[in-house]
Amino acid sequence: MEKVAELQGIRKVYFKPDGSVLVEALRGIDISVVAGEYIAIMGASGSGKSTLMNVLGCLDRPTEGAYLLDGRDVAQMPDDELSRVRGRKIGFVFQAFNLISELTIVENVEVPLFYQGVPRHIRRQRAIDCLGLVGLADRLGHRPKELSGGQQQRVAIARALVTDPAVIMADEPTGNLDSTTGEAILELFESLHERGMTILMVTHDPAIAERCERIIRLRDGLVEFDGPGGRARFDAQRRESSGRRADATEASSR
Repeated sequence: MEKVAELQGIRKVYFKPDGSVLVEALRGIDISVVAGEYIAIMGASGSGKSTLMNVLGCLDRPTEGAYLLDGRDVAQMPDDELSRVRGRKIGFVFQAFNLISELTIVENVEVPLFYQGVPRHIRRQRAIDCLGLVGLADRLGHRPKELSGGQQQRVAIARALVTDPAVIMADEPTGNLDSTTGEAILELFESLHERGMTILMVTHDPAIAERCERIIRLRDGLVEFDGPGGRARFDAQRRESSGRRADATEASSR
């Protein structure tokens, strides 16, 4: 299957002003992300989880190693080129929404396309399409303050989708929401995954991680666990059960 992202021997070291090592946040990470995967990234404070997401999101560069994003090694790209790749290949969803209060929600969703120089009529239609996908087609002219927290997070998800990215990176996307609203947002992510979207989600909540098909857990800058989540096990059980039903139907028809 197609690899969307691949980390090879990634180290990230932070240095003191005198050049001595302050902390080695990542100590040799090898991870491959296949197109369409839904992955939870977990780890205690200081595990390297945030640093890993910064590297994956092209917000920070590794000290050593290669990072192939959609087939291109972005680890040592110049800043301007890295910024262009980040804008086109990665969609970000943050805990705090990060919407622009003065703009309508359709204008908020258009922002990434504006910076890419996409013509106005094209970016407007793509923004409308993405807002329709997240269930906000009837709120195009509203401003963020006129929406609930859950609706604002849906706008943020639409903004992440509008560039047709290779990967969606979500950092604790339900952290500012009540449990009912958070459940609706998780269901939205699951529906995007079912459409084939590749999603990496940082979470501290094991129950949320279990809804993903793969869990990567870090400890002390290393991968402590990389294996199937509850969704993968559920899908496997569903396939097995479907196969048994098909066999039973075939046997009964003989």
